[in-house]
Amino acid sequence: MTITITDSLARGVGVLASSFSSFSSFSFSSFSSFSSLPKPSVGGLIVKPWFKGPLSIFRTASSSSSSSSLSGDSLHVPLFIDGAPVPSTSTSHTPLLNPATQAQLGLVPEATPEEVERAVASSVRAYESWRRVPVPTRARVMLSYQEVLRRNVEVLAGCITEEQGKTLEDARGDVIRGLEVVEAAAGIAPLLLGKYQEQVARGVDTYSVSQALGVCASLTPFNFPAMCPLWHVPLAVAAGNAVVLKPSERTPRTAVKLAELAAEAGFPEGVFNVVHGGKGVVEAIVDHGEVKAVSFVGSSGVGRQVYARAAAGGKRVQCNLGAKNHLVVMPDADVEAVVGALAGSAFGAAGQRCMAVSVAVFVGGMGRVVRDKLVARARGLVVGPGWEAGTQVGPLISKESKERVLRLVERARKEGAEVILDGSGVEVVGYERGNFVGPTIVAGVDTSMEVYREEVFGPVLCVVEVDTLDEALEVINANPNGNGTAIFTSSGYAAKEFQSRVEVGMVGVNVPIPVPSGAAGGFGFTGWNGSFSGDLAMYGAEGVKFFTRTKTVTAAWKERGEGAGTMTGLGGVGVGR
Repeated sequence: MTITITDSLARGVGVLASSFSSFSSFSFSSFSSFSSLPKPSVGGLIVKPWFKGPLSIFRTASSSSSSSSLSGDSLHVPLFIDGAPVPSTSTSHTPLLNPATQAQLGLVPEATPEEVERAVASSVRAYESWRRVPVPTRARVMLSYQEVLRRNVEVLAGCITEEQGKTLEDARGDVIRGLEVVEAAAGIAPLLLGKYQEQVARGVDTYSVSQALGVCASLTPFNFPAMCPLWHVPLAVAAGNAVVLKPSERTPRTAVKLAELAAEAGFPEGVFNVVHGGKGVVEAIVDHGEVKAVSFVGSSGVGRQVYARAAAGGKRVQCNLGAKNHLVVMPDADVEAVVGALAGSAFGAAGQRCMAVSVAVFVGGMGRVVRDKLVARARGLVVGPGWEAGTQVGPLISKESKERVLRLVERARKEGAEVILDGSGVEVVGYERGNFVGPTIVAGVDTSMEVYREEVFGPVLCVVEVDTLDEALEVINANPNGNGTAIFTSSGYAAKEFQSRVEVGMVGVNVPIPVPSGAAGGFGFTGWNGSFSGDLAMYGAEGVKFFTRTKTVTAAWKERGEGAGTMTGLGGVGVGR
């Protein structure tokens, strides 16, 4: 198989084509735009090439809510295999709806078993060549990919807003946080270093090398359609693997765009494939004998099933699951900072993120100090479609999600909690069919209530009040989850006690959502307890370890006729001294 490195490497990041001249196995060709591809037909429907420019979706609800390349068509979302969009032959499809308008954006196929097999087989072929590509060359491809992604931030953000619902500002952040991991992947070389020890016995040396695994699966959720795939794909590919991505059926187009841009950046055919579907497709990928590792981000129920199934098959597996994140407010905290942090972290992205703050723990009467200001700030947040200027809280992903959130809030009311800000009746003029829930604050919550025990995944903040930091720690440590937590205080002692004693994997001190940057020195997403299944975290140094395995070599090279040397404990191995 010939690896084709596109001229966008040289064009995009200033790398001269001549710098690759020593790699005789590479052929350079211009990767033509997908707009030049033939337009295949599925059941008489023309499947157009994927959108290339800014989306024209930002209109009123009464007008069409489709991108310029989609207008007039009920588009079948393609798969992406061997470097190009591929129309699925499936007869089973799921409607793709804009959550702010319910306008149908397209039809998402349930990939057939043959299509899943084709995608995996493509990745197997690609891996056999790609794993032999020099590390500096793979790093250059990542440099090119980050440059191509950066040029397309607005295109990706527009697509995310249309199919997922978050504000354009949040959507841009979605892409940028993923870009940080791409940038880290471009510097992967030091993290692939092995060790070398000479003379472990006379004339005998031992060394280790990091090698790729093979085909890796990425199973990603709807809430971060760019960031989560980019947690997995860049590091896996830079380490020498090939990836099959199965995104959420609710955000499939962003995934295809990521793959298209990867091809434009120089990813060889088959190194990054995308298939769509539900449970059957997930099981087919997880069970496939050629898939060596599985990365999953999503709900706890599904994630535990994926983990058990993949582990039973002997695969390496990492699963980021659900969460219940607490923010502790100490009596010496900066009140204005607390109000801003809670409003942003609880209601931003409509609360649909696994690191959203869903519980405020007020210590020593701070609830009385913060309550009115927080309610006023939350009430002033603008709810609406993500593409409209000024919107701060977008819709939930589906009607089912909206109904679940409203049910949990009503249940809390019946259990004795006080709903001090109720967003259930919010109306967005012109978008009455949207899945909108306004910021909601539920006070008087105790840990036995369903609204506390469940991950709400909506713009709902529970308020718990305690007398001391010790009690706050007891509440948090009794929770089965362990993704993130935070403390707001001006006391260094309180902060140190909290970060030392809290049994949660990511801790913020005066930082509400302590997700480490993917480009910040190898730190990863280190959820604990029920929020994570596996032993190596996503991205960062542990992420690189997840996508590689260590091979240890012991070698004896002696002059002819000289003994090979003997290692203690190896009996007759290497008989000469």
